[in-house]
Amino acid sequence: MKKRLTWAAAIAAAALSGCALAPGPSLDSKRMHDDLGAPTDTTVYDVKLITPQLIYALKQADEADAATKQASLSTQALPAESADYRVGPDDVLGIYVYDHPELTRGASGNAGNDMSPLVDIGTLQASGGLGGVLPQQISALGTNGQGEVDTSGQRVAANGTIFFPTLGRVHVDGMSTQQIAALLTRRLGSQIKNPQVDVRVMQFRSQRIQVTGDVKNPGQLSLTGSALRVVDAINRAGGGNPDADLQRVLVTRGNRVMTIDVNNILNRGDLRQNIALQSGDIVHVPDHTQNRVFVFGEVPKPQTVFMNQGRLSLADALAAAGSIDTMNANPRQVLVIRHPNPPLAQLDGTQGTVQEGLKKVSYAPEYNKPEVLRLDMTQVDSMMLATQFDMKPLDVVYVGTAPVSRFNRVLTEIMPTAQSMFMLWSIARNR
Repeated sequence: MKKRLTWAAAIAAAALSGCALAPGPSLDSKRMHDDLGAPTDTTVYDVKLITPQLIYALKQADEADAATKQASLSTQALPAESADYRVGPDDVLGIYVYDHPELTRGASGNAGNDMSPLVDIGTLQASGGLGGVLPQQISALGTNGQGEVDTSGQRVAANGTIFFPTLGRVHVDGMSTQQIAALLTRRLGSQIKNPQVDVRVMQFRSQRIQVTGDVKNPGQLSLTGSALRVVDAINRAGGGNPDADLQRVLVTRGNRVMTIDVNNILNRGDLRQNIALQSGDIVHVPDHTQNRVFVFGEVPKPQTVFMNQGRLSLADALAAAGSIDTMNANPRQVLVIRHPNPPLAQLDGTQGTVQEGLKKVSYAPEYNKPEVLRLDMTQVDSMMLATQFDMKPLDVVYVGTAPVSRFNRVLTEIMPTAQSMFMLWSIARNR
């Protein structure tokens, strides 16, 4: 009997020492100080069952939130729009003094990519004149003394002035073309009888915005006499790339950041968000890396699912992951774990602020407590509810494990050890 026990102890010791030689990666726990026995967070989460009433309430809350943000955008971000372009340094002006070609500058020209030719001589001749300019006077309009049309115009200097013959330096920075024309008319009145002056912007150079991010041609765009809006700016930059997130286009104005949902503008006609841009604005089109949903748990293909133009239903997310695992999943425990608003808040557990529309919102650690919603797929209407439940960016879908599957997995882990011990016992008994 004593010999049998000796043999059993030797075999058990060899088996245990072999654990150190087990294949696969592992870390030396002796070099890490980690108290695995310490109590974890005891926060209790209220789980909400996904029902038709809940889906309706969530949609109403989203619409109310969108209306609040739009009202904040309209009242705080946007001053009253002005139809008049304000001249600034580097703009090129065309100045017309009728019947006085020696004072006229920029009679014809092209404003580059921002404007068609300012004056079409052929059109003037065919129409019999424009604004008091007779056909026989067109050939002399704006000549440089050699019968050639002066297309150079007057560039506004860095100090906001232009040089005008007989008047010297004239300050025009911040003025509209109508105001400049009225100023020149008033000052020329002492030199010319009933002067008629017209001023136009030949090249728009002083006011620019930037379009950055996931667009085909990022860069600077000039503001012209007509309002340039968010959708116009993105289109002039070549449009968004396939991975662009048009649901969260950021417009930076000074120290404020506005979030514009271009998808709503294009697909739902929400023109209130298509705001007019101002000089110095930065339009940033992010990529869709933040516009995704994670599917984990008992599904055939756990993965990250990207939204399509900012839209994704719970049914879409589950279908992308191969639905639930019919052998191991608990159909009553399809959970959606959602960050509170704003969804992109920092999750470092420290107090701080995040940008929500135009407001900076303070948050504390408890502010980041996630919301947990559950779909019971054993109910008759569960699949219809899944198609109507809208996901939000960075949502996590977790499909729980059936109790019997957990029990079987425990048995699967125990059985090799139990079989080995039984074999050792059998060997020791038969020695």
